[in-house]
Amino acid sequence: MKVEWAEFLGGSQLSEALSAGAIDFGHASDGIGVFQQASGKGLAYLAAESPYPGGVGFLVPRDSPIRSVRDLKGKKVVTGRGYNTQYVLIRALEAAGLRYEDIEPVYIVTASDSIAAYQSGNVAALGLWDPFLAAAQLATDSRLLFDGAGLSGNRTYHFAQPGFARANQAVLRTVFAELRKANEWAQAHPADVVATLAPQLKVEPKVLALATERRQYGVVALTPAIAREQQGLADVFAQLKLIPQPIEVKDAFLDLNLV
Repeated sequence: MKVEWAEFLGGSQLSEALSAGAIDFGHASDGIGVFQQASGKGLAYLAAESPYPGGVGFLVPRDSPIRSVRDLKGKKVVTGRGYNTQYVLIRALEAAGLRYEDIEPVYIVTASDSIAAYQSGNVAALGLWDPFLAAAQLATDSRLLFDGAGLSGNRTYHFAQPGFARANQAVLRTVFAELRKANEWAQAHPADVVATLAPQLKVEPKVLALATERRQYGVVALTPAIAREQQGLADVFAQLKLIPQPIEVKDAFLDLNLV
């Protein structure tokens, strides 16, 4: 079998390529899974990656009087609309007895623009994801107010068209077996991961080292618990009208025992 690799700027472009049949298999974020299902693209979840709650978080200036999530009430907070940061922020506010309406969200699309807004001093807190979170932690005089721990698994997922997955189960089992080997190697060799990926991703080694040390590598089978976890994200996005109607995430889980 001939294998062709395709790289995309982000998960939305990847899901469009999967939907159009330009690629057969892809890996993208939890939010992309919700958006593609809600839009009727028909893609199926095949497997998940291990949780990565430390890979998303909110920073405040080191000398900020903000010491808890409750202190964000009435403050401007940078996030992205439909991003993992927005979901984690909403969950954190709920846990603190606040509503999303109790803060003033500042929606910015790119990580670089988010950091610029934060450094301007016009916002109280900044939400980012790795490796941009790690970069901001090292480049700015900040402290972590909270991350995704206890709030979000911040997982990524593996997707395909259902028809392709059913017709190519033996191939996909091989793919996931090799992914498992690669993940086991990465978990055991973090310094080599940094040395290999930093030049490819054009990320400073010290930034990638910080992101890597808090990441658990490993592809895992889909479970009812993971479906419930992802359903929480889908429900919040439906409440925010980011998707046109509520969805049942488990309906898009395709259990072929591939992992």
